[in-house]
Amino acid sequence: MYRPEIKVIDCTVRDGGLMNKWHFDDKFVRNVYLALCEARVDYMEIGYLSSESAFSRSEVGPWRFCGEADLQRVLLGEEKRIKLSAMADIGRIEQEDILPKSESSLDMIRIACYVHQVDAAIALAHHCQDKGYETTINLMAVSTVGPRDLNEALDDLGKSRVPVIYLVDSFGAFYSEDIEVLTKQYMERLPGKTIGIHAHNNQQLAFANTITSIISGINFLDATLYGIGRGAGNCPLELLISFLKNPKFKVRPLIKVIEEDILPWREKIDWGYFIPYMVTGVMNQHPRTAIAHMESDRKDKVLEFYDQTTSALEG
Repeated sequence: MYRPEIKVIDCTVRDGGLMNKWHFDDKFVRNVYLALCEARVDYMEIGYLSSESAFSRSEVGPWRFCGEADLQRVLLGEEKRIKLSAMADIGRIEQEDILPKSESSLDMIRIACYVHQVDAAIALAHHCQDKGYETTINLMAVSTVGPRDLNEALDDLGKSRVPVIYLVDSFGAFYSEDIEVLTKQYMERLPGKTIGIHAHNNQQLAFANTITSIISGINFLDATLYGIGRGAGNCPLELLISFLKNPKFKVRPLIKVIEEDILPWREKIDWGYFIPYMVTGVMNQHPRTAIAHMESDRKDKVLEFYDQTTSALEG
């Protein structure tokens, strides 16, 4: 599907970092960056923006902070070939932590928030815009939000100056028909805004739901190399690029970096479709319990996880 207004955002380092506390070395991050440049992906989300007081650098890697010195180590002083993005969580960043755009290698800051944090997210996004950045607001966990609360949040976002609003399937709970209905709802409540999609793969539907969102008119698309990301992971970038049929995109550089830099991580961390992630997705639950199970020495005891999780719900 070729549509020139579509933009693709790679979240490999930012979302994949949730699986290893952002302990990617500079070589890995640079190799991903160079591959995305060659593939002509529109944005690379290189990590999070966080206050130094929010996390300890002894526990998390540099891509939880995306300091300018960290970015420069990857760019090596060269002129950027694609745009760089970072995500900021409400409550983990202060306005004074954000450099003016003229002093930063970042182009876009994406604000992640829940429905009850929309006002704070709008204020932070406006602050970033005033400092010269592109912005989005990524409204998380909407599968848990009632229609009235979601409409109120969307109406508030519609009054903001933020140009891009994201539909986020945080728990991998949505089916294609949900994406169709929600995309229509977002577009009706957010006239003039661009809508984005960030899909998780708990039910093997991240790619299918992203396709549905494209057909429904969504134009900002998140994906990661080989689907790497928290828990069940995300829409695979190489699949998405292959589907889009835009002649500017090149798939081969993505396959190369997957072979050389992503596949070795499969020996160290697990992401993608696993039964515990399926269970939390079907039950519309945060995957934290599934993640804990997958990190335990009982990760293959999937029936045990299923019984414990479903009995807790019934209780």
